[in-house]
Amino acid sequence: MVMNISELKEHMHKVLMDRLDHKNLDKDVPYFKNVVSTTENLAVYIFDEIKKLMRDPLLLHKVKIWETEKNIVTYSGE
Repeated sequence: MVMNISELKEHMHKVLMDRLDHKNLDKDVPYFKNVVSTTENLAVYIFDEIKKLMRDPLLLHKVKIWETEKNIVTYSGE
């Protein structure tokens, strides 16, 4: 096992549900007060924030967001 899936789910819940769910990104999330809230920037935000919570951040390889079937954003870090 590379990582406990329960731990990953907890990190995802903190970032996705607690910080982003039912929020106006531009007004309610400090990161987006100075960054345009595109799907690309959202992927960067999620990647960076989950990585900060992980014991071993090198285990996070990418974040993928499906906006539609034809619009998919993948971010793998810098």
